[in-house]
Amino acid sequence: MWACNVWIPFSLLCCLASVISVSALSQEEPQMGSVRVVFQTNYGDIEFGFLPTVARKTVDHIFKLVRLGCYNTNHFFRVDKGFVAQVADVVGGRTAPMNEEQRREGEKTVVGEFSDVKHVKGVLSMGRFEDPNSAQSSFSMLLGDAPHLDGQYAIFGRVTRGEETLKKFEQLPTRREGIFVMPTERITILSTYYYDTEMESCETERSVLKRKLAASAVEIERQRMKCFP
Repeated sequence: MWACNVWIPFSLLCCLASVISVSALSQEEPQMGSVRVVFQTNYGDIEFGFLPTVARKTVDHIFKLVRLGCYNTNHFFRVDKGFVAQVADVVGGRTAPMNEEQRREGEKTVVGEFSDVKHVKGVLSMGRFEDPNSAQSSFSMLLGDAPHLDGQYAIFGRVTRGEETLKKFEQLPTRREGIFVMPTERITILSTYYYDTEMESCETERSVLKRKLAASAVEIERQRMKCFP
């Protein structure tokens, strides 16, 4: 009935503990994909990556909007210090007009991909209405831990750079409208670009693209002021 005592080398125990620790970590920390997106705002850049194993459909949806340039001239409509900085829906949030494809994609909804990943500082979480499948293009960057959101909103990525920019957001004056705390100054996403961290030759192309997109943003705004005063 009683099992015999078995001597196990200490080194083997350490190895087993390490494997268990790594396994637990992999469950708690889903792997981030290699693609990075950069939002160039009038207060600095913010870079984030995706969690495709957590919310594949949401990642595909947001990345397509980025590739189409839908977030260019959009803005952060909400900045609640220590809680969230929220990007507006691209339909209605941009200052530049949208073409047909941008509008069509911006109006699409994505199924609610709720997971066990926690709402901690730095994660990206989709905004939505009461319908769990009503998320479109608005999402929040968590400025602090928010466990009360866990399991109710789809987490799809994490901020990888730009914490100083987010801190600048938190220092801006705000006003309250209902449940929303909103900056009194517009935080504009001037332009966006993306790159792949696994591409060794990406740095040069990224630098060139960044300059081109910055110039494009200026031209878009100039045309907007001229044609849509």
